[in-house]
Amino acid sequence: MCRVDKRYVTNYSLIVNIRNFTHKGLKRLYEDGSMKGVSPDMVDKLRKMLAYLDTIEDPEELWALTAWKAHTLTGNRKGTWSLSVTRNRHLTFRIDTAECELCDVNLEDYH
Repeated sequence: MCRVDKRYVTNYSLIVNIRNFTHKGLKRLYEDGSMKGVSPDMVDKLRKMLAYLDTIEDPEELWALTAWKAHTLTGNRKGTWSLSVTRNRHLTFRIDTAECELCDVNLEDYH
């Protein structure tokens, strides 16, 4: 688990950054602010979600997101987190705790 004694470190996020995106539209939205490849009705919520993910310090913080219905997937998707964007679309990602990074950030309909 990515843990640091915060008494000795300032301005440090334990989840350092987003390593990679699976969804090209999300990558453009995150890096350039471009809405190309993302439905306009989801852009505002996705920006908020990506901004929040940039600031989390511990994966446990995700459980507090009741409105986004944060949960982990099971089966062959075990270890993948999901946040509800719309009724059918979900922002999914894995957390690499060894490297303190978010991986395989995707926008998908996995139901």
